Amino acid sequence: MSNTISIRKGLNIRLIGEATKEIREVPVSGIFGVSPLDFHGLTPKMAVKEGDTVLVGDVLFFDKKKEAIKFVSPVSGSVKQIVRGEKRKIINILIDSDGKQEAKKFSIKPIKEQTADDVKNLLLESGFWSSMKQRPIDIIANPSNKAKGIFVSSFDSAPLAPDYEFVLKNEMEALQIGFDALSVMMEGKVHLSSKPNSSFSKIQGVIHHSFDGVHPAGNVGTQIHHIDPINKGEFVWSINIQEVAEIGKFFASGYINSSRKIALTGSEVTTRTYLNATRGSKMESLVKNSVEATNVRYISGNVLTGDRKELTEYIGHYHNQITVIPEGNEYKFFLTSGWLGAGFDKFSNSRLFPTFLLSKSKKFRLDTNTNGEERAFVVSGELERVFPFDILPVQLTKAAITNDIDGMENLGIYEVAPEDFALCEYVCTTKINIQEKIRQGLDLIASECM
Repeated sequence: MSNTISIRKGLNIRLIGEATKEIREVPVSGIFGVSPLDFHGLTPKMAVKEGDTVLVGDVLFFDKKKEAIKFVSPVSGSVKQIVRGEKRKIINILIDSDGKQEAKKFSIKPIKEQTADDVKNLLLESGFWSSMKQRPIDIIANPSNKAKGIFVSSFDSAPLAPDYEFVLKNEMEALQIGFDALSVMMEGKVHLSSKPNSSFSKIQGVIHHSFDGVHPAGNVGTQIHHIDPINKGEFVWSINIQEVAEIGKFFASGYINSSRKIALTGSEVTTRTYLNATRGSKMESLVKNSVEATNVRYISGNVLTGDRKELTEYIGHYHNQITVIPEGNEYKFFLTSGWLGAGFDKFSNSRLFPTFLLSKSKKFRLDTNTNGEERAFVVSGELERVFPFDILPVQLTKAAITNDIDGMENLGIYEVAPEDFALCEYVCTTKINIQEKIRQGLDLIASECM
């Protein structure tokens, strides 16, 4: 493995609620949801109608602009409802599972006998391509573009993130097959980033990289920036390491296994553990009997980049974690818990509170209160302290807010995704939704420059 790259600019948000190293099975029953809204920039076109019977792996819808990109059913059963919103926009496809998990059989040759196009076509037909993200713009990868490499991060440094060493400890063979398939498709240009002395260093046929340090060391965007930065006109792809293992199982068996390990985390969870659940599961079925408090926020994903969900909604396609934290909508007495309080229960990136004197092992029960509202953008240098890119985050954010295309291009918009600015949004005293502004900037670049 290459020399270790240490990330010093960043921040580890020390939250209470890490999942214990045990796995609980979640039954495959009830209603499952597949939402086109999970895929930014997608215009879905339905391949099924209400009442149709589907198997695991049957196509539900495809991208109207790129019809080769298909989205498949995670369960066997019948299409219960196609939920539509304004202007008949498709919000969700609800599938009533029969509990049998009967799967469509794909004809697959041994990896050594396949060409790059063979592997790509199989990933497109099976729906695995929907998990392949592209930079720039941070959308589903366009299969017609030639990428200079695929990047996979074997660890997640976000708050309370799942431990992939634990999750995949019994799936190393499937993981190797998955990486072999990606290597065939990319002619060997597959980058795998891991922590020092990781068990993933045994994976063959990839280019290994070692990272340590504070969050966002585990973000694939940080790793791309330090390994092979993106220039205008170039494309790179990325995929979650759990998806690589599922691809390996698919190439080994010819069947799609739509289960995944999900970390159930957060200070308000009484039974913090890993769940072996099916993609598209309802939030209620995943947190059942694990949360006693009522005034809480359910998040599909981590606290920095996840999506707020109701119990009647479904876990996001790209999320391997559920976080439950207190809702910050209660008044705080200013002399005790408010702005004049001692602050021994508060976490901060600055020395505003005395908690910086405490042990680095101390963890905090934090809520969703932003402690203020949006105000004028003040240049204080706080964003630069948590942003490990050779990019000016304040200036790029301002360019995105003002729709300054030339400014965004000159300041490095092609390298970044909204998640890269999650810590900037957390520490920003101006309370601006920076991730939302970067997303708007990327959409403008996509429509005007690509």
